[in-house]
Amino acid sequence: MQEKIEQIRNTAEAEITSATSIAELENTRIKYLGKKGELTLVLRGMGSLPAEERPVVGSLVNKARDFIEEKLSQKEREIKEKLLEERLKTEKIDITMPSKKVELGSIHPITQIINDVKEIFIGLGYEIAEGPEIELATYNFDKLNTPPDHPARDIQDTFYITDSIVLRSQTSPMQARVMEQQKPPIKIICPGTVYRSDSVDATHSPVFHQIEGLVIDKHISMSDLKGTLELFAKKCLGEKTKIRFRPHHFPFTEPSAEADVSCFVCGGKGCRVCKGEGWIELLGCGMVHPNVLRNCNIDPEVYSGFAFGFGVERIAMAKFGIDDMRLLYENDVRFLKQF
Repeated sequence: MQEKIEQIRNTAEAEITSATSIAELENTRIKYLGKKGELTLVLRGMGSLPAEERPVVGSLVNKARDFIEEKLSQKEREIKEKLLEERLKTEKIDITMPSKKVELGSIHPITQIINDVKEIFIGLGYEIAEGPEIELATYNFDKLNTPPDHPARDIQDTFYITDSIVLRSQTSPMQARVMEQQKPPIKIICPGTVYRSDSVDATHSPVFHQIEGLVIDKHISMSDLKGTLELFAKKCLGEKTKIRFRPHHFPFTEPSAEADVSCFVCGGKGCRVCKGEGWIELLGCGMVHPNVLRNCNIDPEVYSGFAFGFGVERIAMAKFGIDDMRLLYENDVRFLKQF
């Protein structure tokens, strides 16, 4: 029996040494160590041996098994190392070759303006307030001093979902929501997408972006509004930018004004961008109407405030010299690469 075990060991060693693949090694393992392998059969035949020989034969079989397993592991490592070397030779990379060109995108002009405006007003201590684009007419109109018979509530101006639910026509509803939920002082800007029933042309779109600002506190005056907007204009459009107010009417502010900025291209001399006027219309603004404060449970005898709002697309068109709003929405890479 000892000679048989020795023969199995030597034969297995020879087959392992001559193996050239992992598959050959696996076949050798099964042949000698598997459930029906030659060493396993020797163990199963030990029952016919005298009792005194069984421990000796069992020890020899275990030593042979350990020897074969060690040889299998050693040969497997050798084969894997060889395969890795061959693979590295065939898959080597020439680092001197030019790499594939990676196309890098850029931030969309509208997003650039929104981010810039956020950064400016956060630096002034404002908070960002965002709200739903599908809004209750109560917040979109009533609380902003726009009664049911106001022209802005006509179906030609607003997208109605039901009689009491609309796609917001401005981001002002978020101002009303904040005033209801938060006691003064309040300093917020409200960026977001708004919807109006406008025909698409070079300066209008039924879907566009707007940023509105609101400040409510004691002793807020028109001079605070003008100073804030001057600082914003200089930070956004250039340090030499000037601002002027023109009387206007908005139902939610009194007094109200349109704010123009000096043309940052020509410095006010007149050019193609400002259409020869030297000024560019930028935004609407004014002191918060006392009715709006009352509608939001704020006492107008104690508190006052100002509000302003502008279209992001208008700022982008002015800042980047874009003459057609539709270019911002057409996703033409040739156009967007300029920014």
